[in-house]
Amino acid sequence: MRSEHLKNIKRIVIKIGSRILTDEDGNLDRGWISALASDVAELRRKGIEVIMVSSGAVAAGRTLMGITERPRTIPQKQAAAAIGQPLLMHEYEEALRTHGYRVAQILLTHEDLADRQRFLNARATLDTLLEFGIIPIINENDTVAVEEIKFGDNDNLSALVTNLVDARLLVILTDIDGFYDADPRLKPDARLIPLVRSVTKEMELAAGGSGSTVGTGGMTTKLSAAKKAGRSGAATLILNGRVTGILSNAFAGEDFGTLFLPAARSLTSRKHWIAFTLRPHGKIYVDAGASRVLRQEGRSLLPSGVTMLEGNFERGSGVRICDAEGIEFARGVTDYSSSELALILGRKSSEIEDILGYRYGDEIIHRDNLVLL
Repeated sequence: MRSEHLKNIKRIVIKIGSRILTDEDGNLDRGWISALASDVAELRRKGIEVIMVSSGAVAAGRTLMGITERPRTIPQKQAAAAIGQPLLMHEYEEALRTHGYRVAQILLTHEDLADRQRFLNARATLDTLLEFGIIPIINENDTVAVEEIKFGDNDNLSALVTNLVDARLLVILTDIDGFYDADPRLKPDARLIPLVRSVTKEMELAAGGSGSTVGTGGMTTKLSAAKKAGRSGAATLILNGRVTGILSNAFAGEDFGTLFLPAARSLTSRKHWIAFTLRPHGKIYVDAGASRVLRQEGRSLLPSGVTMLEGNFERGSGVRICDAEGIEFARGVTDYSSSELALILGRKSSEIEDILGYRYGDEIIHRDNLVLL
């Protein structure tokens, strides 16, 4: 089954964590980067396009600043990123150039992908780089990112990039062999799970924290990334990046790591963007009838089904859709602002123009702009 899922893949995203990029002293591990470059070059020679999402800028920069632990303040982290990012890119450039490949740097914030036009611009840029045989290396723009525009961690970023570039596989390189049924650092008898058809609540509970002073993500964030990538139609492969030649061996069909299969029903790129990239600015609560037709019949949301609003948002904003119990079950892009909705909630579509003096459409959220979670 492993070989079947990997044999026809032509575009992949590889996420590289800080823990495998750095040595015991927190410095960039040049030997490891060189070995990774060999693996990536081998994939490129097989006709596989590669996009890399790499952590490591802060870890590289903090060493030069004389900081032994993860920076505690935002200015320290941003300063470390500013110092470390060019150093990181230099190492990748040198390592891949020996194999005849050039690299490009892409720095993103969540705001860049949450804006639909900027999302499409980023996609066009990445497609063009790949067309010219360049290997894009993406990182969060830590020098300017604050909480409101952060991705949270590069596991999440890599899943969003997988949808952005329409890749069929997300590879997460970490410092353990894959996903276990318990934390192998705490339970020596923990069992590696080679194949996951769908992520369950029990699996999420089994995932632990970061366990590192250089990384921000743990297995929990990797499971979340696998779920998001799966909804875009991509599989996820978690591998131990410290094993030499792991990428080449995995693509040769050897049973390394944990393979997460894509979701049985994937989302279009736009609907994936609505569900996971567009940041919600408010909540729309609906009655039982509206909840049923949205969930079971794939209908649009009409004003008659809206019972309550929460938050202030404009037309075109992302919103959460909650049922009568307050449980979020969908997300969408609203055709009316919160101030307009406050006037027409619970009313018939035929009354919208009489109440507002104008009408954008009969729907609050059209079904093409609505995603069930």
